[in-house]
Amino acid sequence: MTAQVLEEVVTLGEQRLILPGYYSWEQFEAIESLMANSSGLRITYLDGWIEFMTLGEAHEEIKSILAIFIALYFFEKGINFIPVGSATRRNRAKDVSFEPDESYYIGEKKEHPDLAVEVTMTSGSTNKLAKYLRLRIPEVWFWENNQLAVYGLRENDYELISKSDLLPELDLELLVRCVLMPSRIEARKEFLKGIGHQELREERNN
Repeated sequence: MTAQVLEEVVTLGEQRLILPGYYSWEQFEAIESLMANSSGLRITYLDGWIEFMTLGEAHEEIKSILAIFIALYFFEKGINFIPVGSATRRNRAKDVSFEPDESYYIGEKKEHPDLAVEVTMTSGSTNKLAKYLRLRIPEVWFWENNQLAVYGLRENDYELISKSDLLPELDLELLVRCVLMPSRIEARKEFLKGIGHQELREERNN
């Protein structure tokens, strides 16, 4: 893989490129270093496979809106949290390196975040849960095709679950609906009303 080919990947918008699984950790680090100054490019490594993904506006819009509502929920419900965004999760011994779109410690810091969020706008990714399983992150949310899928860690694998283990009172259908609303202002009002915001309850009672 030449620097020229990698540069072409960066210019294509929302695209994925997957290299077969025979790259060593040292080769991965060399490629990662080569692309260090390429903005809007995410690199994932798992068991010798290297995936490049460019981040388009649609991806970043959904990611940012989800983060707004997740933080709003934490604040409104008085849940202590530490947002660490797309901080790289890396473990050479476990042959994995990746960046979630958003990630959160709930309560205090631990070895890895409790919750990771990933937005998928294009198909063709390697096993999307395998990298998270390698680090045993308790819960992973995937946004794809305007839907939210929530996976909870169960012993040695993830299970698709209907509600969050970490945030069991959160109405996921409400969250999705508000993320998709064209007006952020109206979406915020709808979300706060849906989660029982005190001031909005008082307004309805007056």
